[in-house]
Amino acid sequence: MFLLGYDIGSSSVKASLVNAETGKCVASTFFPKTEATIIAVKPGWAEQDPESWWENLKLSTRAIMHESGIDPVDIKAIGISYQMHGLVCVDKYQQVLRPAIIWCDSRAVPYGQQAFESIGEEYCLSHLLNSPGNFTASKLAWIKANEPAIYEQIDKIMLPGDYIAMKLSREIFTTVSGLSEGMFWDFKNNRPAYFLMDHYGFDASLIAPVKPTFSEQGRVCAEVAKELGLQEGTPITYRAGDQPNNALSLNVFHPGEIASTAGTSGVVYGVNGAVGYDPQSRVNTFAHVNHTTDQTRLGVLLCINGVGILNSWIRKNIAPEGMSYSEMNEWAAKVPIGSAGVSVLPFGNGAERMLVNREIGCSMHGIDFNLHGREYLLRAAQEGIVFAFAYGIELMEQMGIPVKKIHAGHANMFLSPIFRNTLAGVSGATIELYDTDGSVGAAKGAGIGAGVYNSTQEAFETLDKLGVIEPDITYRQSYTDAYARWKQVLKQTLNGHLN
Repeated sequence: MFLLGYDIGSSSVKASLVNAETGKCVASTFFPKTEATIIAVKPGWAEQDPESWWENLKLSTRAIMHESGIDPVDIKAIGISYQMHGLVCVDKYQQVLRPAIIWCDSRAVPYGQQAFESIGEEYCLSHLLNSPGNFTASKLAWIKANEPAIYEQIDKIMLPGDYIAMKLSREIFTTVSGLSEGMFWDFKNNRPAYFLMDHYGFDASLIAPVKPTFSEQGRVCAEVAKELGLQEGTPITYRAGDQPNNALSLNVFHPGEIASTAGTSGVVYGVNGAVGYDPQSRVNTFAHVNHTTDQTRLGVLLCINGVGILNSWIRKNIAPEGMSYSEMNEWAAKVPIGSAGVSVLPFGNGAERMLVNREIGCSMHGIDFNLHGREYLLRAAQEGIVFAFAYGIELMEQMGIPVKKIHAGHANMFLSPIFRNTLAGVSGATIELYDTDGSVGAAKGAGIGAGVYNSTQEAFETLDKLGVIEPDITYRQSYTDAYARWKQVLKQTLNGHLN
């Protein structure tokens, strides 16, 4: 018995086949093999052709079916993870009307800000748990204002995962979790956010019928089954945005549990058991995969833009030419905690939401020309990234999410002992590293939705734990002092940008 999971990213589409009994991935691949094209007609714009996601899904599916040699009948369910906040518009014939406006497109910011101010900040935050910001609803407002001829043809709007499910089944549904990430869900009234739709002048019929995250959400139709080599009638039983799905992949479901990633940018995603929001909207809050009207489970998402991209910049511009990341870690390990007074603010990858959307750039502080060499900058950069995580974690704790344990995949910055030990040391949290990814998580989510597993606990009994990093109390004060100095530098820099 097998489960099929898809991860629809902006770089590639990945497919994985998972043995339901062992929990092991038996075949996995992704397309395209080079990074997928993002269309940027103007600065700040980012679009993709949804048909390209579908074509890459077909290539991935055929490849893993050929590699595994399994009988399609043995695939019991399909799950979908997808890039969040995108907007796909189709007409009544299910034809795409324009390229999808994806998550990193910023053109809708003024529309969201206008709605935030016009409706009222407190009202928006208490109902949406976020500012309308640059999310899906605001992107649709941009289309309505700037492409009225296209807007008039729209029959349904979808998130990327909804679109893929439609292509598989020819049916259109969405989820509460999906609607919440697009600012289409009213948490106070447990219904679509009609007040925001009325403000923008949207007809409620644009929203597809809502299905539970774990439920049958269509079945693979005959035509598609033949094209992909799947069995007709295979149910789609799970879909979620990439960050909620990453948390699921790491077995994070309950209040106080934390999932984290640290690639080019970084994410800390915590589960809250009560409805709440940050008054300054420095973190985002969406319905988690197991949120229901009877059980509040909200995903509080902290995103830090400047993470692995800083470490990459250090490698290219400061480390000796040809030095590997592991060699950088060895160099940095020779430097004491706190980098002998050097502090690095890692915010050189655009405006940071947790800094109230200020763009302060990356900066290095406390360098002594007679003391500090390159190895000090190598360590200070990693410490600066961790301290940015710690700063955001403090915001989450203020919202009532105690951060005691962090689940993460064994990848990217979490491969660095300095990064892991510093994060454990400054946060006081235990870090657990796991072997998993988004497409495997989506497959297990499908197993939960199809009833293959009786519980989330059963679904993740076979999740491989690769390591545990405990806070070293011996060095706690050293980490605390270094972090306090970093926060003081950040405070001074932010004050300078206000003047």
